[in-house]
Amino acid sequence: MSSSTTAPRFGLFTLAAVVVANMVGAGIFTTSGFSLADLGTPERVMWAWLIGGLIALTGAVSYGMLSRRMAESGGEYLYLSKTIHPLAGFIAGWVSLLAGFTGAIAFAATALESYLVPPEVRPDWLAPDTVAIAAVIIGGLMHGIRAKSGALWQNIAVVLKVLILAAFALFAAYLLVSGGWPADGGTGGEAPPFSVSTFAMSLVWISLSFSGFNAAVYMAGEAKEPKKTVPRALLLGTLAVTVIYLALNAIFVYAPPHSAVAGAEDVAAVAARTLGGESFMVAARLTIALALFTSVSSMVMAGPRVYARMAEDRLMPQLFEFNGRVPRAAIAFQVVLATVFILVSGLQDLLSYLGFTLSLSAAAAVSGLFVVHWREGEAPATSRAYPWVPAIFVVATVGLAILAARQNPAEITATVLTVVTGTILYWIIKIRQGGEPAKPGET
Repeated sequence: MSSSTTAPRFGLFTLAAVVVANMVGAGIFTTSGFSLADLGTPERVMWAWLIGGLIALTGAVSYGMLSRRMAESGGEYLYLSKTIHPLAGFIAGWVSLLAGFTGAIAFAATALESYLVPPEVRPDWLAPDTVAIAAVIIGGLMHGIRAKSGALWQNIAVVLKVLILAAFALFAAYLLVSGGWPADGGTGGEAPPFSVSTFAMSLVWISLSFSGFNAAVYMAGEAKEPKKTVPRALLLGTLAVTVIYLALNAIFVYAPPHSAVAGAEDVAAVAARTLGGESFMVAARLTIALALFTSVSSMVMAGPRVYARMAEDRLMPQLFEFNGRVPRAAIAFQVVLATVFILVSGLQDLLSYLGFTLSLSAAAAVSGLFVVHWREGEAPATSRAYPWVPAIFVVATVGLAILAARQNPAEITATVLTVVTGTILYWIIKIRQGGEPAKPGET
């Protein structure tokens, strides 16, 4: 059964909640400490987060244009298959399978465990990775039994997460008004000279925290009025997260003393301890764990939809197709893969690879708008935002990816290997099917 004909059940709120859950992950709670150490002042950090949010918003608008043209599930796999070539779509799906969802789920689950049961409080009987694996399994059960009930629990968790984060921000604002912030909060003496390259590198990592703005497109085939709800969900979810990020980062970089937060990995915990002591820090850790669980859950919900769509096109085992209203086998496969990744070390290195390959995949998908315009002679979108907004997103995303690759050339090698292995696998599948690859625009 094609996902495009699956009975619609996800409304605007659910789709926007998936976007928020995908975006608000480990990055927001860790990145600013390193950015402050590199940039030197809270103001520069805030500017970097604002620019990162604006780039994400251009991406959300651009993906909205794609989803209005192709209101089906599948994400980059679908878009690249139809606008450029099925091989390009398969590579995008291959990237999602290897890294986009599996690696990201594993990292978020591992971060959840580190916040929920840090080494200093972990009981001897609790083996490492147990909590992380349990979070993935729970997410799989939530979405693998009934899609609607899984979405309901996901929505409740996201609302609870946003309310708690809002309460954290309001409490911090109350302390600021009442003089509860340290007098030297956010200051670090004389600021170092401004460096464009250093600012750009900080923006690279900050931009990774905004990844997930496109999450709703993976479920477009199951959305109610997808040509309206999906673009709105992308924009509303990304806008909400941008506001949340700016509010939280203002607390993270201005409330604690500069020396306490600059370079810190657990910047959120440091800020919470500064504002409310040890008990408030514990509450913050629980909030962060909830935020990370919703991130795990939403990716377990979205990722298998890509594999199910690829299975429908005979590019993955047919077992992964929708079984009734839920792609249960694909979800189970995602849970197993993520569990394996959790048990493998070096996930931080994988994340650098993720950021590079996924950003290029997103830029390629949006570039499909221009390919369609060139091939068909008509603008693929009636919005006034075309072509300027997609062009800004593509240029900014590719520019940041190139900059990141210059700092870490190994990412280029890993990406090339991904493309090569994906290409080989695609042709093997096509040869075994006894047919030639589909022409551009066909699936």
